[in-house]
Amino acid sequence: MMDAMQASSPPLSRRDWLRMGISAAAFPWACSSAPKPPNIIVTMADDMGFSDIGCYGGEINTPVLDGLAANGLRFRSFYNYARCCPTRASLVTGLYPHQAGVGHMMTEFRKDGVPVPSYLGNLNKSCVTIAEALKEAGYTTLMSGKWHVTPAEGSGGKVDRSNWPMQRGFDKFFGTIHGAGSFYDPVSLTRGNEPEDPGPDFYYTTAIGENASRFVGEALAESPDAPFFLYMPFTSPHWPLHAPEEAIAKYKGRYDAGWDELRKERLQRMRETGVLDESARMSQRDPSQVPWEEAPDKEWQARRMEVYAAQIELMDEAIGHVVETLREHGELDNTLILFLADNGGCAEEARETWRALHIPTHTYAGDPVAVGNDPSIMPGAEEDYQSYGIPWANVSNTPFRYYKHWVHEGGISSPLIAHWPEGIEPKGEWTDQVGHLIDIMATCVDVAGAPYPETYNGSPITPLEGASLAPTFRGQPAKGHPEGLFWEHEGNRAVRVGDLKLVSKWSRPEEGRWELYDLAKDRSELNDLSGQMPEKVTEMAAMWDAWADRVGVIEWRSWDR
Repeated sequence: MMDAMQASSPPLSRRDWLRMGISAAAFPWACSSAPKPPNIIVTMADDMGFSDIGCYGGEINTPVLDGLAANGLRFRSFYNYARCCPTRASLVTGLYPHQAGVGHMMTEFRKDGVPVPSYLGNLNKSCVTIAEALKEAGYTTLMSGKWHVTPAEGSGGKVDRSNWPMQRGFDKFFGTIHGAGSFYDPVSLTRGNEPEDPGPDFYYTTAIGENASRFVGEALAESPDAPFFLYMPFTSPHWPLHAPEEAIAKYKGRYDAGWDELRKERLQRMRETGVLDESARMSQRDPSQVPWEEAPDKEWQARRMEVYAAQIELMDEAIGHVVETLREHGELDNTLILFLADNGGCAEEARETWRALHIPTHTYAGDPVAVGNDPSIMPGAEEDYQSYGIPWANVSNTPFRYYKHWVHEGGISSPLIAHWPEGIEPKGEWTDQVGHLIDIMATCVDVAGAPYPETYNGSPITPLEGASLAPTFRGQPAKGHPEGLFWEHEGNRAVRVGDLKLVSKWSRPEEGRWELYDLAKDRSELNDLSGQMPEKVTEMAAMWDAWADRVGVIEWRSWDR
């Protein structure tokens, strides 16, 4: 392991390693005859549905992502963890979130007054991040965007930086420690370890792209022989609905037909482009919502989705800045770019009673902010704080059921685009390989040729849970997870083994029963087979129970209050 001084020093070039006498066995690429491993970029949308971007059936303009997909590989069955913090903890560690200490959000759970290790609300020391693992292999490590795996504020006004990006393996960091906030004046904006003033003409999505692009350019200039890892998680299109007016104007009128028609249009495009096959069925409109023809405040309703679409287009543009920097330096072909989303579309309706660190009372200039979904205020400006709500989240997750929080397909299905011209043989194709967040770390260390440590900084490290997706890049089946993939969030439970998925929704105790679906025939989870296959329910439920015991799941709402 590098000592503290080495970990905080500038990344070493190939020449530095050779001058220090580091063996070629430790860093094969340090030999001039060995090819440099690929640069790696993991970029992620926040609260974006499965069907939102163009190359997954959406009407939103995403030319950069569409271009990466056209020259790369798209996954039909890739899964996240249904919520911001657990997803991020799982992605950056290659573990289930409970194993990393983030079984829920950034809140510590206690039982009998004792902290529950799987619900610390903070990354633990029994995991390593992708940055820590790749830095040990000679990578320059960069981050621009949302962290959200440690509290932004400590007790008594103290700030604990021990789990901030710079302390978890990153050489450079720009972004937010907290999970949400204004796009014009985001809370906990940080550069390195110090607070950053956004200034009066700031838009967070654009700034994430600009800083990421600058970091990449600097890394390639300062250490041209070293590969880099960039983690670029956006807050877009998470509420609030914030976007410049000129970006929103591009979508004026596009959503006037309403949510019912948009869902039909998307499903048809998904069938035509191969996201889903012709047998795919549409789940019913959310039963809490009226048909578009009966909806009040249609202009405001359409405006909500117009702003949301603008937020995604601006994210696509920001990713484009980084892609262009790679192209200018001749590094695009040897860079693995992975794009995904942290959970499904978010059905939360912003309310005027919302109070939290990330809910501003005033703008950067000091003007009051109107919080809550108020149809008398058209969203988009810094002075308001709204969300697109249930009906449009239903569109985002076309054709699936439920949303962020839940572990039905609408909550956990994510696009995954993989682009790497030198390493991905299929071009513009789809794969049915099932993947999960825990596979991202495994994939990164695999393509980087980096070891996954057994210990780090004196602490034993939990063994990696994921399996590399790299064989899929060569048109071969990956190892996958024959033992099953598992979920638990706020009492919502699921296990997928092969094509069968056992899932349970928790909101009231009587709703906690298991449902069983054959996803090969019924991806929208409309035909519950639990009554026809009770033995399979019993078998898979036992698998879930064993997993839950292994990773430290506790019964929802069973902790000290």
